[in-house]
Amino acid sequence: MLDANMKQQLGTYLQNIVNPIEITVSTNGNAKSKELLELAQEITELNQAKIALRVDENPQGRAPQMAVGPKDGTARVFFAGIPMGHEFTSLVLALLQAGGHPSKAAQETLEQIKGLDSELNFEVYISLSCHNCPDVVQAVNLMAVLNPKITATMIDGGVFPTEIEERNIMGVPAVFLNGEHFGQGRMTLDEILNKVDTGAEAKQAAELAKKEAFDVLVVGGGPAGASAAIYAARKGIRTGVLAERFGGQVSDTMGIENFISVKATEGPKLVANLEQHVLDYDVDLMKTQKAVRIEKKDLVEVELENGAVLKSKTVILATGARWREMNVPGEQEYKTKGVAYCPHCDGPLFKGKKTAVIGGGNSGIEAAIDLAGIVEHVTVLEFSDTLRADEVLVRKAKSLPNVTIITEAMTTEVLGDGERVTGLQYTDRKTGESHKLELAGIFVQIGLVPNSEFLKGSVNLTERGEIIIDSHGRTSMEGVFAAGDVTNVPYKQIIISMGAGATAALGAFDHLIRN
Repeated sequence: MLDANMKQQLGTYLQNIVNPIEITVSTNGNAKSKELLELAQEITELNQAKIALRVDENPQGRAPQMAVGPKDGTARVFFAGIPMGHEFTSLVLALLQAGGHPSKAAQETLEQIKGLDSELNFEVYISLSCHNCPDVVQAVNLMAVLNPKITATMIDGGVFPTEIEERNIMGVPAVFLNGEHFGQGRMTLDEILNKVDTGAEAKQAAELAKKEAFDVLVVGGGPAGASAAIYAARKGIRTGVLAERFGGQVSDTMGIENFISVKATEGPKLVANLEQHVLDYDVDLMKTQKAVRIEKKDLVEVELENGAVLKSKTVILATGARWREMNVPGEQEYKTKGVAYCPHCDGPLFKGKKTAVIGGGNSGIEAAIDLAGIVEHVTVLEFSDTLRADEVLVRKAKSLPNVTIITEAMTTEVLGDGERVTGLQYTDRKTGESHKLELAGIFVQIGLVPNSEFLKGSVNLTERGEIIIDSHGRTSMEGVFAAGDVTNVPYKQIIISMGAGATAALGAFDHLIRN
């Protein structure tokens, strides 16, 4: 299962286990069970002094499954399937944390987990190609390690397809709590805690309201926001970052190959580096907080969704953008039930089925190429009469036998049976004729829409909702600057957003010293 290099690296990590742990493998004799047992045996051999292995050949529950827990204690972390791919890190962290190695989470977060007083049994359905899934798996695993009332189970949908069908799961990660659907998509530890800890929001609002005014308050935690925070903090001024989800779109980006000086990386890795860089400075990072209003008084005031109001001498708006939706009948009804926005995450759930990709830009054609290796057939629907993707991508897509490209196609309705997508309706814009495609999945890749709804009436926006800025990042509101994909900067790229964040921070600092 593990090559020599991986064994060497893992062996080094496993020396950090403080207290003895036990791995229990539940098997049923099939090929996947043998794979999991082999993996467990290889892990055990890397630190036999601290890791014991037990095999359950007559399990009462899922098999194959690996349970991780303290030696002579109760296991509360489970991996149903083979935790390789993106989930291998989740397994390594579970082994370390079960063995007493401390988490890097904030101390107040750890205390909040320990203080939860309810029985919480998490089940997280994943695909091994999903780069958003590990965040959720690792979050609930940590909760289970720290609190004896909590259990966490990762379930690979590819190994347990019957459960996927029974629970009608069409997107991952899909989280169930005590048997009921709890959440869908990427969630951070803080977000999960806020949902299960009913008093958390009020406590946070009260703590936020006590904060002194900032010199610079950055609203948004993507590349633009992180860059702005670093540049502001380096000036030695009081800096805060308010982020609903640190990392923004980059957290959902798989491959990044145009970030200058870094040949290739992945979104989650870049986000982790960004956060660490921000925290290297004296920055007050406030996560899982959403701004709902901004107003200029003596200072600039930013009201949050929980009712708290933060004040600052200057504000930098870097709220980014989100995937644009089709806005057709059936789309909202069948979200996560066949309508998806991340082919890397959800593509494996449609193995051997017919799918469609909406959009003929780079994202759409890349999605079609990616899906073609998994699904039975991909139909690309492009509104325009020509594809907007790079020629090299178009040639690749056209060379694939199970990819069909239709231009001048306007999607008019998502069709379903009440539980899941069964197809879509589109109109041929050239002839006016309506057509129906029978499908199991629809991947929407039609660009971005700025996260600026809460700013209407406060700062000047373009018709598309982008914040209008000048060359210094200034908006129409005094003391308020903006940067990144939420602005009218023409090209939406990570490196451009970072540069714009630096510009806005320098602009805000110049404003401070002149006023």
